[in-house]
This record gives sequence, C-alpha cells and structure tokens, in this order.
Amino acid sequence: MLKINSIEKTFNPGTINEKKALDGVSLHLKPGDFVTIIGGNGAGKSTLMNAITGVWPVDNGSITLDGINVTGLPEYKRAKYIGRVFQDPMMGTAPDMQIIENLALAYRRGKTRTLKWGITKREKVLFHEQLKILGLGLEDRMTSKVGLLSGGQRQALTLLMASLQKPKLLLLDEHTAALDPTTAAKVLEISEEIIDKDNLTAMMITHNMHDAIAHGNRLIMMNNGQIIYDVEGEEKKKLTKEDLMKKFAEIAGSEAESDKMLLS
Repeated sequence: MLKINSIEKTFNPGTINEKKALDGVSLHLKPGDFVTIIGGNGAGKSTLMNAITGVWPVDNGSITLDGINVTGLPEYKRAKYIGRVFQDPMMGTAPDMQIIENLALAYRRGKTRTLKWGITKREKVLFHEQLKILGLGLEDRMTSKVGLLSGGQRQALTLLMASLQKPKLLLLDEHTAALDPTTAAKVLEISEEIIDKDNLTAMMITHNMHDAIAHGNRLIMMNNGQIIYDVEGEEKKKLTKEDLMKKFAEIAGSEAESDKMLLS
C-alpha cells in the first residue's frame, strides 16, 4: 500500500542551521498494516509524515501509494488518498460550522463540486450512523458548532472525518498527546476500532511506549532521520518498555539517556 524508497530531506542546506531530517528512509507497508512510530524529538517522525503528505518535497527518493507515484504531486493532490489527524484538537475542523457541515466537507473531499443544494437525507442518515460509532452522543448534536465540543470530542470527530472516505493511508500524528489520559485512551480505542472496521492502512506517531506496544501490528523506532528498529507480529506483542529502552540504548548509544524522558 505504501512504498517509501530511500527518501532524504535536508532543511537549510549549506547553512549553519543545516539539518538532515530524513537520511535514506525506506519503508514498505502492506494493506491493513497499522504501524506505530516512536523516537525522540528531532528523530524525523513528523518530517516523515510531512514527506508522505507532500507538505515538504523530498530531496531524493520516491513515495508510492497504492501503485501511484506521488513523489512529485503537491499536497492538495495527495489529500484525496490520505487522511491525517494532528496533535492539536483545534486543527482539522471548522469550529464555526456545525458537526454535520464538517462531516459534509470531509465526505466531499476529492469529489467534483456541484451546485446541488445542501446536505442530502442519505448523507444525514450516514453521518448519524457514523457518529454513533464514536459512542460520545454526538449523533444527537449534529447541529452543534464544533467549537463548543471538548478536546476529546473534537479529536474523535476529526478522526471520523479523516477516515470517512476510507483513505488509502491514515496518518495519526501524536493525535492523543494534548488530551488527558482517560480521554486519550478513549480516542485510541476509537482509532483502533475505525482502522479495524475499514481495514485501513495506518501510521501513528506517539511518545508513549505503552501505546506504541499495545496498538498496531508493527512498531518502528526512529533516530537522527533513520529507522533504527522495525518489529512486527508476535515479536512485537512480546515487547516491553524495558525492551524498547534497551534496544534504543544499544543503537543510539549516548543519546539514550536524554531521550529516555521523551520516550516515557
């Protein structure tokens, strides 16, 4: 579903602030893979997602999504293939619009615009059923302004909007980091349910090692713009936090102690 071959990205090349954010990263995801990504600040996790979505053009390498070479495509052309949820619950929605209007915008993404009036009855029924899946009672508040929702409700809605068109790839960019532990656990539970229900291919960045181990079928660790550890299946299920820290210490050496705080 996703083939990333030897991509590189350097910011501010040739200056004192030069930073190699991605250093020959290669990654292949099968349809239905749910990959969690961990690593310290500056490891290249968000830059990898920005490269996939087209926020940053890569300097070298290629990105292929479901057989389509998207390497040279601008961000807006890739948007119809990719759903993304950010860390900030305020992003990804229009706060002054109703819940149903936000869902309608997401539902029409990548489709040809017409002059047909409003939201159809069929769409209202669909949105009602989709909101029910969240288990937050939002199906009874479809005319409420999104800006009135709590952070957790809004993030759950953003997750639903990002997956409404069943994207080829769903990217979760630390989407629970700004939430309290109870709400974060609920949003993660909803995330897994949506991914499983629609058999989506997904990538999730997290700083929480427990979440990285508990969710998904594959775990990737990044450091200095490279993938330094890649584990999946039964081997991943047996992992512990201690295993991850030991592995990180083995590979990253002296940086392990400073990143221990970030990864915990």
